[in-house]
Amino acid sequence: MNNCRVVVSLDFPDAKQAIDLCQKLEPTACKLKIGKELFTREGPALVERFINMGFDVFLDLKYHDIPNTVASACRAAADLGVWMLNVHASGGRAMMETACEALDKSTHKPLLIAVTVLTSMGDDDLREIAISNSVDEQVMLLAQLSKSSGLDGVVCSAKEANHISTELGEKFCLVTPGIRPVNSKKDDQKRIMTPAEAIAAGSHYLVIGRPITKAVEPLVALSAINAEINSVI
Repeated sequence: MNNCRVVVSLDFPDAKQAIDLCQKLEPTACKLKIGKELFTREGPALVERFINMGFDVFLDLKYHDIPNTVASACRAAADLGVWMLNVHASGGRAMMETACEALDKSTHKPLLIAVTVLTSMGDDDLREIAISNSVDEQVMLLAQLSKSSGLDGVVCSAKEANHISTELGEKFCLVTPGIRPVNSKKDDQKRIMTPAEAIAAGSHYLVIGRPITKAVEPLVALSAINAEINSVI
């Protein structure tokens, strides 16, 4: 496993585009995130291909189901050799504890983290689904539940990272999307920070997509982000 902090989000519709990008990157300079669209279209074979190329892979499928179903899915992901995978914290304690138990019994044990509140959501969005807590309150509640259920960390906005790190400890892994270098577009993210700000706030890993994947020279863009991160570590 490499020590880099950047996780490149492979938000592509097919394997060719994802492979073309990864051939321009270096496994020592980043990790990769494979989400629902790409995994649904291309399946486990693409995950294994990137692992064989030397990349650490975060399988971002956000499992949320009954405990036994999620545990079985986590075990299958571990068998692929992924570096990290995730579940929805809103699935509850029993679901998360059962997932942890399944990974404890696996030969390969990836990091298991939980999604708290999606970075595309604000307070109004939560109220619309009958959650009266503010985003900050809901994130902290679910982060606390995740830690007490045995998970390694959570996905959260970098704007919540400092509070979570203070409350739950610096070793509790914080993975943050919504990262945009200065002058980048916000796109569909509402709660964003720059890479340096996110690391300074306590984030461990930064999920970054379009600023790298849409760059004319992806490796140059990645190198600039890594340099910014290194300036505050």
